[in-house]
Amino acid sequence: MDTDTFPRQYARTQRLTLGDPRDISVSRDGLRVAFLRSRAGDDPVNCLWVLDVAQDSERLVADPLELLGALDDENLPAAERARRERTREAASGITTYTTDHAGTVTAFTLAGRLFVAGLVSGKARELAVEGPVFDARPDPVATRVAYVSGRSLRIAELDGTSWELAGPARDDASESEVMWGSAEFIAAEEMHRFRGYWWSPDGTAIAACRVDNSPVTRWYIADPANPDRPANEIRYPAAGTNNAHVTLHVRALNGGSTEVTWDRDTYPYLADVRWDGAERLLLTVQSRDQRSLMVLEADPRLGDTSPVAADGDVAWVELVPGTPAVLADGQLITAADRDGARRLLVDGNPVTPVDLQVRAVIGTRSDTVYFTANPIDDATVQHVWRWCADGTSSALTDEPGVHNAVVGGPDDAPVIVLRTAVLSEPGSFTRVLDGPTIESFAQRPLVTPNVRLHHFGERRLATAVLLPTGRSANDGGPALPVLLDPYGGPHALRAVAAHNAHCTSQWFADQGFAVLVTDGRGTPGRGSEWERAVLHDVATAPLDDLVDALHAAAQEYPLDLTRVGIRGWSFGGYLAALAVLRRPDVFHAAVAGAPVTEWRLYDTHYTERYLGDPTVDALPYAASSLLPIADELTRPLLLVHGLADDNVVAAHTLQLSNALLAAGKPHEVLPLVGVTHMTPQEVVAEHLLLHQLEFLRRSLGVPAAN
Repeated sequence: MDTDTFPRQYARTQRLTLGDPRDISVSRDGLRVAFLRSRAGDDPVNCLWVLDVAQDSERLVADPLELLGALDDENLPAAERARRERTREAASGITTYTTDHAGTVTAFTLAGRLFVAGLVSGKARELAVEGPVFDARPDPVATRVAYVSGRSLRIAELDGTSWELAGPARDDASESEVMWGSAEFIAAEEMHRFRGYWWSPDGTAIAACRVDNSPVTRWYIADPANPDRPANEIRYPAAGTNNAHVTLHVRALNGGSTEVTWDRDTYPYLADVRWDGAERLLLTVQSRDQRSLMVLEADPRLGDTSPVAADGDVAWVELVPGTPAVLADGQLITAADRDGARRLLVDGNPVTPVDLQVRAVIGTRSDTVYFTANPIDDATVQHVWRWCADGTSSALTDEPGVHNAVVGGPDDAPVIVLRTAVLSEPGSFTRVLDGPTIESFAQRPLVTPNVRLHHFGERRLATAVLLPTGRSANDGGPALPVLLDPYGGPHALRAVAAHNAHCTSQWFADQGFAVLVTDGRGTPGRGSEWERAVLHDVATAPLDDLVDALHAAAQEYPLDLTRVGIRGWSFGGYLAALAVLRRPDVFHAAVAGAPVTEWRLYDTHYTERYLGDPTVDALPYAASSLLPIADELTRPLLLVHGLADDNVVAAHTLQLSNALLAAGKPHEVLPLVGVTHMTPQEVVAEHLLLHQLEFLRRSLGVPAAN
């Protein structure tokens, strides 16, 4: 039998995530915690479980294999495939579920079919309705289920009958690109709004998005390995082009309909919708340039709106997860950049200090707000905080690590489920605060990170330095070739105090490298000025910070600066290619995976936030593009791209490769057939790591490790 290896384990366990509890929710009475988890660390099939908090006992509620007999992920509805891609979901089985307000009834889909389950009884059954079924949601009072089927929003009764609540006119050609109840591409990919409809608290109406994709440019993603198959047509809103036209409508189950109106010309982006009681809707809308944001209250009967909060910034206004929220006394909870930090606001007034960076609002209970935050000078950690209406704040976690939480239960006795990852222990730990732990079946990684976290230089560049197992900074061994392994862009951190975050980097270290992971300017958590350092230039500050961290690390570690490689994916792939093009004096080889090479090919909401509108000012795009500097390549470069990627489309790599070829610059291209931006396929994920290692060894002259 072959000896197991880390690349094989990493692929088989879907990056060590399988078997870990996830998608946690707490019942309104606080007695039950529902969650998804597969039965083992190499089992990709998620089941639905319930934890009885008082009894500290788990119960299996829904097993997909029992309900279906066999899984059929090959024939998932197109909308479900798109949702999984937007959420980077690689598992199978039950990948998401929703509950009624009390947390007693749940709905979920399997293979495009609708299932409901009682979280108290522990019994699940299928509702045989007209499908395929996508995004099923019980009403708050557990009397029926709404779901999306194709381009229509439908209602399923508990006897299995179903009917259309909203849908495009079948005989109207102008509505051929209209869909109801679904999130458009940029809402899901960039705003993290994955849904397109919301039940009213009494279950008598639904606020639903109507999305018209007809203004959006058609793109075609072909499968060159199967020329007999037609290309997949998508609507992709590239920077400077038209977005989908999104409106919001309140559709009553008794047949009434009201359009919610606001100044969509000024605020075309609908970022968030939530009900505040049965008589008020709260909408978050954003301008196209993202410099202005409004929270509007809407009368669901009349459809008119009025502002209740506003924010503006000369760079951009960040969308903060979990906001807006409302306390029991009606005070509005938001979060915004004030005095250099992202702060919690109560009715517009900052209530958290400037040395704390708020990352997200978790939820509210009565007069209390729960949120995550980190010290503004240290984003390697994240803690769970609580702010009370008496003005006091307190941290619920203090161990160095990355902590998150889910809050539920009654207002006077909230139940908090903490999820914690630390540097010293593998995996994560999920437990009810002052209560039981939810068991994880995730596998223990076959590598143990030999890692130290640093804050280098005046800018305190957070950097993880990983050495081969058994090596230390001052053991007198030979200088090590270096591999930089960054992401380095907005909205993601890699130099964090969490064990599993460093396992892949450690595997590369054990092949004979010193590996550096740096989060420089533009990454989250370090305050307003830090994040906005990439305004109109996403290249210079991130690359300069990688170089500075490398040189600082060389003062403390035995690094061979004549053999420096860099690898990355997505924004990290962009940085990797940029590094060998702009700084061949520092970087000697690069692996660029799914890189953004030409920012005009990336989407509106992300790209225009940082680089503006290319139809107004194209200079930031030209300055950040890799294509004009293709003729400067003097170092080995491996480009890797999934040909089915609909986020960073393969045209990015192909256009750069074409420019390199035209300039007479040798390079390598590895096309991944049938692979999207996630690379979830087990065989691909394993051998992709091995292929990168072989390229780096060959390019940098690094012999195979003993």
